[in-house]
Amino acid sequence: MILKSTRKPQTLFLDFGRTWPRKVLHGLRQIGGALRAGWDGLFAAPPRIDNAEVLADFIDAQSAFLAQKGIYEYSRARAGHYAKVLFKEQVFIDALDRSRWSAYPLGLAMVGELVEGVLRPHAGDDPAGQREALRQLVLSVFDRYPVPTALTEPAWSEARCELARRLQLVGLHATKRAFEIADPYVRAYFDLLPINESLRRSELPTIHGYLRATLCNVHEELTRRMHVPTVVASVRERHARAQTPQNAPRT
Repeated sequence: MILKSTRKPQTLFLDFGRTWPRKVLHGLRQIGGALRAGWDGLFAAPPRIDNAEVLADFIDAQSAFLAQKGIYEYSRARAGHYAKVLFKEQVFIDALDRSRWSAYPLGLAMVGELVEGVLRPHAGDDPAGQREALRQLVLSVFDRYPVPTALTEPAWSEARCELARRLQLVGLHATKRAFEIADPYVRAYFDLLPINESLRRSELPTIHGYLRATLCNVHEELTRRMHVPTVVASVRERHARAQTPQNAPRT
């Protein structure tokens, strides 16, 4: 004779459909979806650079990174154990802000020259036209930003003029390798560091090495993500549209 228990079986705690209220289940599904989306976004490959707008975003992001990371990391390393205190001082925060905004146009010039070097072999029979189209694209990135509070309007306007001049000179020499692009800019960048000159005088080679290495990384990412033919066509098309009287760009 087989004895059967008269007790009802206990429902498992993880039997979602029977033991958990619908609101809880709905909330968990939403959280799971958000976590999954965040995970996918964290490890998703960066978008392909296949038009002028995406290229402009790339130039903006890489220029800001190039300009700011060196300033922040050098200042933090130079301050050593006092970095936490220093970075809370308003006087230093203001100096840091002034340095990074002053360095941003230098970053644009370096990254702009790097991009021009990658695109130059694909310029066809109009290299000057392509160079001007790219120059206007880089200047449009600069124009995304109003005058920073850390700088005066004349200083910001002068920085734009200097950026335009530097980009104009790119076509006067052969294409440089990525690590060579920083050479004429390193002194100007070094002088912007918000650390007393007497404390950083011997460290120009360190900053030079940082700029060279970072530009190599930018070049690697650009060539890996960019679809050159579509970018060249898009940059030229954007420039052609901008030449109409109502859309004439600043020079």
